[in-house]
Amino acid sequence: MNKLYAGIDVSSKTNYGYLMKPDGSKHSSFSVKNSPDGSKIIADNIVSALTSLNISTVVIGVEATGVYADNLMIYLRKDNGLAQFDCNFHVLNPKQVEKFKQAYSDLPKNDPVDAFVIADNLRFGRITKPLYIDDDYKYKALQTLTRARFFAVQNLTREKQRFANYLFMKYSGLAQEKVFSSQSGATCMALVDEFETIDEIAYMDIDELATFIAEKGRGHFPDPQVVAKAVQSAAKISYNLPMPLNNSINQVISVTIANIRAMKEPVRAFDKAIQKQLELIPNSKSLISVKGIGQVYAAGIISEIGDINRFANHAALAKYAGIAWSENKSGNFVGEHSNLIKSGNRYLRYYLVEAADSLRKCDSEFRRFYDLKYKEVNRFRHKRALALTARKFVRLVFRLLKDNRLYTPPELFKR
Repeated sequence: MNKLYAGIDVSSKTNYGYLMKPDGSKHSSFSVKNSPDGSKIIADNIVSALTSLNISTVVIGVEATGVYADNLMIYLRKDNGLAQFDCNFHVLNPKQVEKFKQAYSDLPKNDPVDAFVIADNLRFGRITKPLYIDDDYKYKALQTLTRARFFAVQNLTREKQRFANYLFMKYSGLAQEKVFSSQSGATCMALVDEFETIDEIAYMDIDELATFIAEKGRGHFPDPQVVAKAVQSAAKISYNLPMPLNNSINQVISVTIANIRAMKEPVRAFDKAIQKQLELIPNSKSLISVKGIGQVYAAGIISEIGDINRFANHAALAKYAGIAWSENKSGNFVGEHSNLIKSGNRYLRYYLVEAADSLRKCDSEFRRFYDLKYKEVNRFRHKRALALTARKFVRLVFRLLKDNRLYTPPELFKR
């Protein structure tokens, strides 16, 4: 079938386009601003080329460069001129483009050449998965929120780890003994923030310390006296820092605690927005019905999958998520070990693995499966068992979303 291939190299200011004929020869190339007017020029150039070549199909590809290509692709999908033709849109992995480019030994490195490489990569025919954007953008809207929350949580986690490091320096005993279930909890942070030195805590009146812990813990601790004694015991086995260093660590800890408190607010705001957007998706309750899979994991999984009907089976979904294993054999040799494929949607893989880790603690069947896989090997036991549990979970996700039904725990079938 005759097709026109349009490779577009996208940047924040300028988009470079290369239109390639079916035989691989050049039709035209151009550069335009990354703006609505520039996108209109791209659409008009493609329509003009299709008309002059008497071709009805165009394959349009861009390299994945953050958010710079999103507006362009949305614009081209909505263009009335292109709507008259059969348009296939693709977003290419930068590594894939770079590997393909290595086949050309004499190409310079510049944006117009990159546009040519993208077009030729499309013409080669190995890129068969088209870009998916739902028509009413409800999945894209949810994905925007879940990915923003993902990065907000990553930043919050790094800040908590930074706090844990400085906590050890100031109050090593508390970090070692794990008196509190969470080192970044309100009570623990108040202790290291409001007392200048470790000696103040170590030799403080036990009743006053218990009152402080009860107040900061807001009644969370059934016996503040016991906690106060453990806190003092941890203080007495802690390193005593020189005063100049102690003062500087106090300043860092105060700023870090302020950052943690500030970072929690956007996460809460995202949670509310995600819940509201998730209600617009009909089959979202299917995943939420699984114990251990709350709205955050459900929203993350659904937003990355989109319409489940675009996947033929659970194996296709697993491969899309990158939870599939590469083949390791040659001739009569079959390797005992194989690695996960390096491609796939990293956000979907993250949510599936995290959800599987939660599910193995809440569901008897997944707990049994995880334990079975854990005992099969002696190396990387948790990592391997969790990956296999996530692969099992993919089958459940596919079936629940496909049938739009609620989950029935296995123990209910035994009654």
